[in-house]
Amino acid sequence: MSIQTSVLAELLQDLPQLRPQMYFKSSLTALSHAMEDQVLAGSDRPLVIASFQRERFYRQEAHRYRRVAHKSNQVYVLAAPETDFVSRSDIYETIAFNPEDSLSQEWHLVVIGQQYASCLVCRERQAPALPAAEQPHFDIDPSRRFEGVWTFDRQVSCKAAELLLKKILAYRPELEEKIEQVQTQFLLEISSGFHDIDPDPFAQRLVTYLQAGQYKLLKAYRSIADQERKERLVNSITSAIRQSLNSHEILKGAAQELGQALQVCRCLIYRCKETEVATTNLHEFLSPSVTSLAGQSWPLQENPLFQEVVQSGQPIYVADTHRDSRIRNTPALKALVDRFGIISWLLVPVLDKGRLLGMVELHYGGASHEWEEDDLELVEAIATQIGVALIQAEAYTNLEQLNEQLEALERTRSNLIAITGHELRTPLSTIQVCLESLASEPDMSLELRQVMLNSALEDAERMRKLVQDFLTLSQLESGRVQWHPEPLEFQECVDLALSSIRARLSKEEFPKITTQVPSKLPLVRADGEWLVEVLSKLLDNACKFTAPNGEVIIQAQPSKGDRMLEVTVADTGRGIEPNRLETVFDRFYQEEGALRRTTGGTGLGLAICRQIVTGWGGQIWALSAGKDRGSQLHFTIPIVGSSGDQKRSAKSNPRSAKTGTRG
Repeated sequence: MSIQTSVLAELLQDLPQLRPQMYFKSSLTALSHAMEDQVLAGSDRPLVIASFQRERFYRQEAHRYRRVAHKSNQVYVLAAPETDFVSRSDIYETIAFNPEDSLSQEWHLVVIGQQYASCLVCRERQAPALPAAEQPHFDIDPSRRFEGVWTFDRQVSCKAAELLLKKILAYRPELEEKIEQVQTQFLLEISSGFHDIDPDPFAQRLVTYLQAGQYKLLKAYRSIADQERKERLVNSITSAIRQSLNSHEILKGAAQELGQALQVCRCLIYRCKETEVATTNLHEFLSPSVTSLAGQSWPLQENPLFQEVVQSGQPIYVADTHRDSRIRNTPALKALVDRFGIISWLLVPVLDKGRLLGMVELHYGGASHEWEEDDLELVEAIATQIGVALIQAEAYTNLEQLNEQLEALERTRSNLIAITGHELRTPLSTIQVCLESLASEPDMSLELRQVMLNSALEDAERMRKLVQDFLTLSQLESGRVQWHPEPLEFQECVDLALSSIRARLSKEEFPKITTQVPSKLPLVRADGEWLVEVLSKLLDNACKFTAPNGEVIIQAQPSKGDRMLEVTVADTGRGIEPNRLETVFDRFYQEEGALRRTTGGTGLGLAICRQIVTGWGGQIWALSAGKDRGSQLHFTIPIVGSSGDQKRSAKSNPRSAKTGTRG
């Protein structure tokens, strides 16, 4: 059985002159205790009816009602059962009502004696539910609010008792006879000594004081709850942005968390510097139906708000962009505001020791928005955490790069030991054997003596080249090389490089070398010796990895708006794996490994070429379709001015490319 009628509603309907008031739970507790104490201090045996919302509330007061029951045999206690509360007759009557009954939302206490009467009839007002994330962690039960009537009026008290007795009789009809006695004794007969009196003014002032104190307490609870919510939000955003050391993930996570927490239309977080003209928005939070700014160019130098933040280092906000003179006087900014529907605008800098790392922007659309101090402090706290996370991400990135450099140095050291050990030990052993044979065998034939001498000379030259490559690369990397750029005929440099290659490979079979250089190329500006060195090493490298029946091609053509000459040395040899197109320019790189080569060399040739080409402001790169499909080595050389200037410069400059190769 469930009774949905409200005692308070029926009481106000029957007695329309009553005006309900608002009470806090602590106030009702104090009033109830005062009414119970009046019973305990008196000598008569009054009617006492107490209705508790839940059994757990009744258990807190059970000891008081055992004492009250010693003062009267007409005590009735109602509650919704939860564990062992049941309807029964003991030292007082207990009535267990259905938890779905309207009584579960009400608080009642009625006391009617021969000389006095008082009643408290209230119904709890349900507070709006808060989101789970905003639920405070502490108990704020005293902030529960009730609407109802508290009075000493006997007529009101008797009417409230009558309504409650009907409820009791509905749940416990076996008490009908006892309830008839109550009605006859307390509700019909009025003692001749009873007279209506006004409530004690002191009691009224006490209630007012309790209500005021409770209101202050409620404000304190709300303030603590807001502070706790802010701290939880800061902690959750901090945790989210520190789950990654990637700056893009940090900014993306912070934008989402902050935008959702403050329920803004748009939240932007981007990296920027004081001197940047514009930035590109990559990380944002958007409310539904809001235009995205992702990928859009966002002005900085032409934005007076941004410049003001840079100069002051402090956040600024605009409550209404349509009324702000800084925006109205900047046409480009006003156009952006109108295009993207920004009404209220907040900018908070992300700083590290006074250095600008980025910016947090919050946009509101539709209507102007006044920023509260707590919200501003929250955004500043988040901006501080973002700055810390970005610095940590940068430090981690720098550490990773340093580790990569250390690993590269370690590989270089290992390769250096392996290559020098092999390249030095092998020719030294040959030279030693040849010299020992010549010294210990005086009867050796002239032909064999010549073979021994030739072998020793070849290995000595091999060692000289190795040492020369080491010295050359060392000079280039340390910046000790003095460049002597001059206008040069590229074809002359090609001819010198080809002469050098053919002289060195005259005793070996080498692939066909073809030049496809136009006759009317502009002059290039470079150091002739080093340009021939680059061409020689690239040709030597191509010939080593190309079979004798293959082909090597030299090509040249202007590129990049006729400011650079692009040179290509292509071959039909082994080719390069796609993942090694950049690695081939590393020092000591060997395709087959340092100690099991079939082509010889130190792995320094392409590293030297890169240093030389970058030294005159050019670029060098490799292309290949894959293994055994040939390769193309490209590099660029600066071109001098007009053709007339080129001819005059060539005649007036005594230096030419005909200086031979280095080493």
